[in-house]
Amino acid sequence: VQLVESGGGLVQPGKSLRLSCAASGFTFSRYGMSWYRQAPGKERELVAGITSDGGSTNYADSVKGRFTISRDNAKNTVALQMNSLKVEDTAVYSCKARFLGAEYWGQGTQVTVSS
Repeated sequence: VQLVESGGGLVQPGKSLRLSCAASGFTFSRYGMSWYRQAPGKERELVAGITSDGGSTNYADSVKGRFTISRDNAKNTVALQMNSLKVEDTAVYSCKARFLGAEYWGQGTQVTVSS
């Protein structure tokens, strides 16, 4: 089982980034997928989630209207489009797969928003 995030980096406030998470080793289309983030000195928080069929999504209040989660079950990928980035969005972003009692995490990708 592998979840590999990519797309992180350094970006100025107000700009955009698109994160991607590539899954392998399990039946991706059965799993709900989520993006979490953890900033230095803070607890990990849920950013966005999407159901296995992509029919339903949910977002943290802090990112509603700016971030969009999507998935491609044919390519076993989940993405997080992040627009209008703010300094406070700086964190390590990780994807998580969950189905019944099984849960898998990626290693994370750093997003730094700074001028």
